[in-house]
Amino acid sequence: MNSHKNAKLTIRSREEMVRRMQYEPAARVAAGYGVSLRTARKWKSRHAHGGQEALADRGSRPRRCRNKLSEEDFCRIFALRKARKTGDEIALRLDICRSSVFRALRKLSCSRLASLEKKDPVQRYQWENPGQMLHLDIKKLGKIDGVGHRKVGLGNAHRRRPGWEYLHVCVDDASRAAYTAILPDETAESAVEFLWFAVAWYAVHGIKVERILTDNGSCYRSWKFRDACREFGIKHKRTRPYRPQTNGKAERFIRTALNEWAYAETYTHSWKRTAYLPIWTHRYNFLRPHSALGKKPPASKLGGVNNVLTLYI
Repeated sequence: MNSHKNAKLTIRSREEMVRRMQYEPAARVAAGYGVSLRTARKWKSRHAHGGQEALADRGSRPRRCRNKLSEEDFCRIFALRKARKTGDEIALRLDICRSSVFRALRKLSCSRLASLEKKDPVQRYQWENPGQMLHLDIKKLGKIDGVGHRKVGLGNAHRRRPGWEYLHVCVDDASRAAYTAILPDETAESAVEFLWFAVAWYAVHGIKVERILTDNGSCYRSWKFRDACREFGIKHKRTRPYRPQTNGKAERFIRTALNEWAYAETYTHSWKRTAYLPIWTHRYNFLRPHSALGKKPPASKLGGVNNVLTLYI
């Protein structure tokens, strides 16, 4: 019991109440303990059949469950689920309660149809030295012209449409060092311009870019971008269509940037958000601990850097 040992109607009090009812009227004893006559007689009956141990509290779980599913029922439910049948259809075919079917599907870990499909094993990779592989990607962001409904909380407020701007990101595979820029579009000219600035930024930190990995966006498939990669002596690789996992490091960096930069503050104009981007990126590279690097910042993995603080200007 969870009650205090000296509280009213604990095992000790029940035993004393049963003992007093042997030589006193049950109604008087029940009134003295502040319980009903039915409760007093219940404990007296339990003591007579089970002794002192019967005075303890019993669980509320039923002794028998008439509608409990058997192992055969679980097998039939799972067979129909593998045939892509819905829970309601399974309950109708087997004449089993709908709630029991869905409870069985949860126990069988197949309440979602996607769980029946065989998932490809996760293949993680990481290049050994910085510059051997850079991940590039672009994120479309809406321009800001005043505080919007996301921060104010007015879902039905009139939405202004000032236009779009594009976050270009580049993440080094080995060190996770990132370079970012806000550009007005995602054309081939902007992609080439961003590549120029990214290669120059990594060169300042002693990194020579050897390969880059992008998705199959039109700007990355253009001849201008191909010629720019050849000019830098960079090998360009593209991900398989509909496989963003291959470029997962850039995708994860974009998610982090949105959470910690784009949506972390209440910006009244786009230029304020853009102005804060270099500050946040610098903090990400030189101060923010990274779980994949043993809680160290990406700058700790840059080649030729003896003291990270010398670059923190």
